[in-house]
Amino acid sequence: MFTLSPLLGALSESPASQSILELDGGIKVLVDVGWDESFDIAKLKELEKQIPTLSLILLTHATTNHIAAFAHCCKHFPLFTRIPVYATSPVIALGRTLLQDLYASTPLASTTIPSSSLDEVSYTTQQSSSDILLQAPTPEEIATYFSLIHPLKYSQPHQPLGSPFSPPLNGLTITAYNSGRTLGGTIWHIQHGLESIVYAVDWNQGRENVYAGAAWLGGAGGGGAEIIEQLRKPTALVCSSRGGEKPSISGGRAKRDERLLTKVKTCVTRGGTVLIPIDSSARVLELAYLMEHAWRTDAATGEGQLKSAKLYLASRNINSTMRYARSMLEWMDDSIVREFEAVVDGSKRINGATDGAKPGKDAGPFDFRFLRLLDRKGQVDKILSNGTEDGNAAGKVILASDSTLEWGFSRDVLKRIAQDSKNMIILTEYPSLVSDAHTSLSRSLWAWWKESQDYTHGAASSQTKRELEFTDAKRQALEGNDLAVYQQWLAQQRQLQTTLQSGGANVLESPGDVGDEASESESESDDSDNEQQGRALNAATTMGQASRKKAALTDEDLGINILLKKKGIYDFDVRNKKGRDRMFPHPVRRKRGDDYGELIRPEDFLRAEERDDNDGQDLAQAAKDEVQGHLGKKRKWDNAAISTKSQGPGPSKRPHLTRNLSDEFEMAISSDAIEDELDGIPDDPDEATIGPSRLVFTKETIAINLEVEFVDFSGIHDKRSLHMLIPLIQPRKLIFIGGNESETSTLASDCKKLLAEGSIGIYTPGVGTTVDASVDTNAWVVKLAPALVKQLKWQKVRGLSIATVTGRLLAQCKELAISNGEDAANKRLKTEEPKEPEVEAPVEPTLDVLPNSMASATRSVAQPLHVGDLRLGDLRKAMQQSGHTAEFRGEGTLLIDGSVVVRKTTAGRIVIESIGLPTDGGPATQLGGTFYAVRRGIYESLAVVAGA
Repeated sequence: MFTLSPLLGALSESPASQSILELDGGIKVLVDVGWDESFDIAKLKELEKQIPTLSLILLTHATTNHIAAFAHCCKHFPLFTRIPVYATSPVIALGRTLLQDLYASTPLASTTIPSSSLDEVSYTTQQSSSDILLQAPTPEEIATYFSLIHPLKYSQPHQPLGSPFSPPLNGLTITAYNSGRTLGGTIWHIQHGLESIVYAVDWNQGRENVYAGAAWLGGAGGGGAEIIEQLRKPTALVCSSRGGEKPSISGGRAKRDERLLTKVKTCVTRGGTVLIPIDSSARVLELAYLMEHAWRTDAATGEGQLKSAKLYLASRNINSTMRYARSMLEWMDDSIVREFEAVVDGSKRINGATDGAKPGKDAGPFDFRFLRLLDRKGQVDKILSNGTEDGNAAGKVILASDSTLEWGFSRDVLKRIAQDSKNMIILTEYPSLVSDAHTSLSRSLWAWWKESQDYTHGAASSQTKRELEFTDAKRQALEGNDLAVYQQWLAQQRQLQTTLQSGGANVLESPGDVGDEASESESESDDSDNEQQGRALNAATTMGQASRKKAALTDEDLGINILLKKKGIYDFDVRNKKGRDRMFPHPVRRKRGDDYGELIRPEDFLRAEERDDNDGQDLAQAAKDEVQGHLGKKRKWDNAAISTKSQGPGPSKRPHLTRNLSDEFEMAISSDAIEDELDGIPDDPDEATIGPSRLVFTKETIAINLEVEFVDFSGIHDKRSLHMLIPLIQPRKLIFIGGNESETSTLASDCKKLLAEGSIGIYTPGVGTTVDASVDTNAWVVKLAPALVKQLKWQKVRGLSIATVTGRLLAQCKELAISNGEDAANKRLKTEEPKEPEVEAPVEPTLDVLPNSMASATRSVAQPLHVGDLRLGDLRKAMQQSGHTAEFRGEGTLLIDGSVVVRKTTAGRIVIESIGLPTDGGPATQLGGTFYAVRRGIYESLAVVAGA
């Protein structure tokens, strides 16, 4: 059984993606926890209802459309953190920086408390305000939530663990494949019993500057004409319909990049400022790489069109995003890897650089020489006010988050440059219409551009002179009655969370921090008393919270752990004890590590004389600090380095470790006066320190005189890719989600024409509807008679045992199991004669041996069947081991002894051709020559299953 229910994004303009897949046995898989720029908490109500029934969660892309609600669910839905989450490493890293940027940029992401919830706890008759904000997750909490996600690699099958309230997964297997478009973007393959489900949303088959194409045809460098075997012929294909009406760009990626750079050069040449709104985690890498290398090329060729222009990238967490990108080059296209390897090889050969820079330092894919990273609002204001100091306006190109213009630095930049006709804004993604009542700024600008294109029939100029209303959301501290109501509501929610989270603080414990030894400390006996296990669990929970609550534990509660928790006790009576109290306790120390492995302490690897010298130095230094009254104060790195250099005249064999400046900080240092001023700008004030607050809106109308352009850089599949790949995938059921009603219906009708009429089922469910896309197969369980089992002849094929079964189906009665055995009956006093109940015996189908009269007729009808898959490489190895000469000639052709050719067609058919002439000597002349030897080798590699 397989059913799918879209929670968000299906047959709607909202780009958010949430879907629930329900498999046989009640297994529910949630794919993506997306949100749109409205941040409407009502759109998460259905997801909140489904949380107690979820088994696991899969994430596809590190974008707001696929991951924006993840931190909100972890913060405000108590059971959400107990559900295992799986994603690739780039999605985890970039998703963390995205949500930290989101919550630091706009209070809208915190969402407001519904008025109905406040009315339930309010003791006053006055209606409570509905603009009180929920507590936003802090950056530390967001990092904790993402540390709970299990990282996966591409093309590696994995059997996940279910949630504590999930039914058994029964061999469920998930595999991640590259989807293109974003770093770590995933096409999920889910295998459960007979169901083979491929979940592919927002993928891109074409290669780009940074991202490799999707793995349908083998990924980057695959070049195949067929879908890879793992994704071919699934029982159900879940695909996004977004882009189903979008025509492919003539000229491909090169033409797209050229159009963007042409518009940028046109604007900066006249001294204008170009704003390119982008996201802060996914597509930003593609645009940043393109612009940086365009500036490098312009500087190398000496054209000078971009020489005087400044290039900036503004986002609150952009430094962390780029640091993660530099550490995950292996997830990118092969061209990025080759570029990095060329830089590394060049830096090894060259001792010095001609331009005074570090050799190869600024030449890497994401080591920017021209692109300046901005992460503070003061820096953005500074560069916008430094344009006309010398009288000549300098061109600027600013890449800023977010692409919706509803939050982030892109909104602030648009306000500053909107009234100058020399400036330009280039939209890079198709903006969605989330609500008819409130249209986003990017949607309004795109509508104006579309209208001008219709009027001018594709003219390049699209000057607009209109007005936009900016609605800014800010925090304001709560006061009076609203503060009292909020505190009452918060107390009620904490009590509810304490009730639901039985594990307390241990719910957020990372699975990676739990030692492997914990699984080994199980009970010796499976028949331990339930009461004893409950007491042990309660004691463990109490000990975990003893440091916080100062709980007093009795010796009975501690049990065997008294040997560890109390001093002076060295004996414990294990007689008549059960479970863990019968084994000596073993303290499990958690291994601390990071992305690169377990942390190494250098002091653990010192020799004895080094340890003695350093112990003496440490004691002397501690005594010196105590005399100076510096106990309890933190030392700076510079002071630590000075103190280690002046540790006395005695030689120390221990190497002195000093901390160097990070590469990121070194890259930020430049001789440019403007950049020095930018580095000195203080950080933005943290609005989270306000405490309980409400949402306050201010509106401002600004005239729009700048030029509006649109270049599609979304990287989502187009009409040509969908029409080409879906027939090659050959799904048995096809489900379209993730697109508006027009795109979905158009694509569904096109697929009905491309595929054979009625051969597959095509579904277009809406939000909240459920479609049944189960595989159309039937399975029965039969019992084999012992006489039939003895006659089976098993054959081995690649680790599997295969046998043909020919028998007669009979209906036999099951033997009833007598609950009271004879021994128990003898021990019981017989007061009356027992009455045997009259119960109708159940019937089960059984296969038995055919009688001789029927066996002869069946033998003439049955046809032999070859089971297995022949690989020419294995056949070549087998023929060489038997003394034949075998070599490949062309693709899919094996030549043996120069006289027999074996070919394998794309359909899997094996063709053997021979010249028909005898050969001289050697093993080829034995047992009928080379032809029969090859045929015999092929038959030996397959299982020939006869019909009788």
